[in-house]
Amino acid sequence: MTQTTTTRVLLTGATGFLGQAVLERLLSGSDDIHVTAVVRPKGTQSGEARLKQLLRKPSFKTWRDAVGPERAQEIFDARTSVLEGDLTGLREIAEPFDVVVHSASTVSFDPPIDEAFRTNVGGAVGLYDALRSTGQDPHVIHVSTCYVGGIAKGLRPEASVDHDVDWQVEYDAAVRAADTAQVESRSPERLESFIRRATSTRGKEGPKSVARAAEEARLEWVRSRLVDHGRTRAQSLGWTDIYTFTKALGERVAEQKWAGAGHRLSIVRPSIIESALRHPFPGWIDGYKVADPLIMAYAKGALPEFPGLPDSVLDVIPVDFVVNAIVALVREGHREANGAPTLRDAQDPAARYYQVCSGASNPLPFHQMYESVRSYFRERPLEDSHGNPIAVPEWKFPANNSMERGLAVKEKLAAAGSRLSSVLPATARTREWTNSLHRMQTGLGSLRTYVDLYQNYTRTEMIFDDTHTRQLDRSLPQGTPEDQHFDVRAIDWRDYWQRVHLPALTEMTSAYTRAKAASRKRAVRSRGLNEGTDVVAVFDLEGTVASGNIITQYAQLRRRELSPLQWPAELTELFGNAPTYIKAERRDRGEFIRAFLRRYAGVPVARVEELMNGSLGRVVENSIRPGALERIEEHRRAGHRTVLVTGSLDLLVSPVAELFDDVVAGRMDQVDGVLTGYLAAPPLVDEARAQWLKRYAQDHGLDLSRSYGYGDSVADVSWLSLVGHPYAVNPDLPLYRRAKKAHWPVEDWRKV
Repeated sequence: MTQTTTTRVLLTGATGFLGQAVLERLLSGSDDIHVTAVVRPKGTQSGEARLKQLLRKPSFKTWRDAVGPERAQEIFDARTSVLEGDLTGLREIAEPFDVVVHSASTVSFDPPIDEAFRTNVGGAVGLYDALRSTGQDPHVIHVSTCYVGGIAKGLRPEASVDHDVDWQVEYDAAVRAADTAQVESRSPERLESFIRRATSTRGKEGPKSVARAAEEARLEWVRSRLVDHGRTRAQSLGWTDIYTFTKALGERVAEQKWAGAGHRLSIVRPSIIESALRHPFPGWIDGYKVADPLIMAYAKGALPEFPGLPDSVLDVIPVDFVVNAIVALVREGHREANGAPTLRDAQDPAARYYQVCSGASNPLPFHQMYESVRSYFRERPLEDSHGNPIAVPEWKFPANNSMERGLAVKEKLAAAGSRLSSVLPATARTREWTNSLHRMQTGLGSLRTYVDLYQNYTRTEMIFDDTHTRQLDRSLPQGTPEDQHFDVRAIDWRDYWQRVHLPALTEMTSAYTRAKAASRKRAVRSRGLNEGTDVVAVFDLEGTVASGNIITQYAQLRRRELSPLQWPAELTELFGNAPTYIKAERRDRGEFIRAFLRRYAGVPVARVEELMNGSLGRVVENSIRPGALERIEEHRRAGHRTVLVTGSLDLLVSPVAELFDDVVAGRMDQVDGVLTGYLAAPPLVDEARAQWLKRYAQDHGLDLSRSYGYGDSVADVSWLSLVGHPYAVNPDLPLYRRAKKAHWPVEDWRKV
C-alpha cells in the first residue's frame, strides 16, 4: 500500500452497469477510498462530465438520500477524479494506485470481430502496458466472465483456462479481418450488387439517395461479415461466441503481462449478472441485461417456444453480489490459496480466480426459472396496444432442430411476402397487410436473435465452482453488514424473480412504454399548427391533394379534344405503352414524367386553356380531396405560406392555383402556340424538389424545421425529410413502410 491512509483505486468501465455500481459502493461504503476513473470522451462530452453525470443516476439515489444531495456532491468531488482517454491508447499513469479494478468490456455477445478484440483484448493490453511502465505494483482485480472456458460440460474450476491460443496472433488477425472486409466490400462485383439493391429500393428517391443506400448496404455487409467472422472463429476454437472468446484472451493478457511479471492479480468471473437483491436497493438495474430481452419477449407473447434444456442450470447472479466480491478484494487485498492475505513482499504471487455464480451452491434449473416467470406474468399480464391482457405461452422445450426448421420456413415465407408487398398497389387492405408482415418479420428477427445468441446459455451443461468465492466471503470481518456479503446460498430464487427482478423489469418496461406513448402524443399534438409567417406548407398534387395523376389528366383532356373516331386508337396506344411507363415510373419519377408528357406534342395551347376554363377545369376542382382542402385552410389560418409543387404542366393545374400562395409546376416549350412535348426544364421531383425547397426557404426566410410537407409517394422522401413535420398522405406501400419506420403521421384525405 501507499504511505497514506487512503486506498487509491483506478477503475475502468465506470460508466457501465457494473462499473457504476462498484463506484457507488466504494464511495458509500467507506471513507478512506479515492477512485480515479478511466473515462473516454463521447461526442462533445468530456470524460469528466460523463463521470459527474453518474451521481444523478438511480444507482446513487439511496446514498444521495442518506447523506443529502449537497454532501453527496461534496464527497463525490473530493473522492473521485478522471483519467481521460481510451484504454487502447492510455496516456501515462502519473499518480500511484494501490488497487486497479478493470471492469471495462464490450456489452454485446455478438459484436464484429475487430471491435470485440480491440475492447476486450486491446483494452487489457493498453492497461497493463501502461501500468508496467510506471513501475508500480498495485493489486489488479480483472473482471471477466464464468463462460471463458468455452463449450464444455461438467464442473468448471476457479482456475486459469486451459488453452494454447496465442492472443497476439488472434488480435492481429482480427484487425486484418476488418481491413480485408473493407477491401472486399469495395470490389466492383460487391459495389454493383449494392447499387442494384439500392436502386431497386431507393431509385425513385433520387441518385443521392441511391448512393447513400448503397453505402449503407456496404457498411452493413462489412459489419455482418465481421460478426460472422467472429462467431465462426470463436466456435472453431471451442467458444460459444466472440464475447466469451475475447474475454478468455483478455484473461490470458492479464496472466502474462501482470501476474507473469510478479504482480498480484485477482480475476473475478461473474455469471449472468441481473438486478440487485439488496443494494443499492432491491431490483436496481440499468437497462436490459442478458436474460431480460428473452423474458420480456416471452411476457409479450412473442416467444411461443424456445429451444432450451429444461434441466440446464441457468447461472444468474444479482449485481450487488458481484460488486461485493470486487469491493472485498479492494479492501482485503490479494489472497493466497488458503485464503490468507498475500504478504506485501511475497515473490511471484499466483493469480487467484473467483467465480461469482450460483450453479454449484444454489443451482437454478431453467425450468424453475421459466415457471417463476410464467406464473408471474399469468398473475400480472402485460397489456397489448389495445389494453387487453397478453396470455403468455406454455413452452414444451422442443428439440432444437424441430424449432430451427419451423423458424426457417417462417423466415422464407416472410421474405416472399416482403417481395410481394413491393409490387402491390397501395390500398387500406395492403397497408394493413404490410403492417402485419412488418410485425411478423420483427418477431421472427427477434426470435432468430434469441435462438442464435441465448440458447448457448439456456442449453449449457456447465456448473461453475465457487469455492474460492465463498471462502472470500467467509473471510470478511465479523460484523460486516448482510448487504455486503455475497454467499449465493442466501438467495431464494422464486422470491428473487417474483418479488425483486420481474417487478423491476416490468416497471422499467412500462416506463419505456410510457415514454414512447408520450412521444407519440407530442407528435400528435404537434398537428395543432403554431402560427408564424416563417413556416411553409408544401403540398404534392397527384395522389395527395388531388385523386388523379398525370395519366388521368391526359386521358381526360384527350377524351374531350379528340373525335369519337380518334379516341379508341388513342386509348389502345396508351394501354399498349403502359408497361414502358410503369417500368420508367419504378426506376425514376422524372424519367416517367418526361416520357409521358411527350404525348402532348402537337396539342394546341389555346385548346388546353379552353378546356381548363371549362368542363375539364371543373373535373380538376372536383378531384381535390376534402382532407386537403381542410388542411390547406388550417395552414392559411395559421399564417403559413402554402405552396403546391407538382410534376404536372402548369396549364393543367390552373384551376387549383388560387388555393395556394405559390404553384410550382412543369412548363412545356411551345412553337406557334403548339406544345412540343419537351419540358422547358427538368421535372421538379425527388432530390431536385429537395434542392428547390432549400433555396425557396432561404429566399423567403422560412424555417424548414417548423415547416410541413405532404406527399404520397416514396419519391417524396427526399424533400419530406427536410421539413420538421412530414406527412404521408394516402401513401404508396414503399412510403408507407418508410413513414411507419420514421414515425411520420399517415393520413387519409379522401374524407375530412
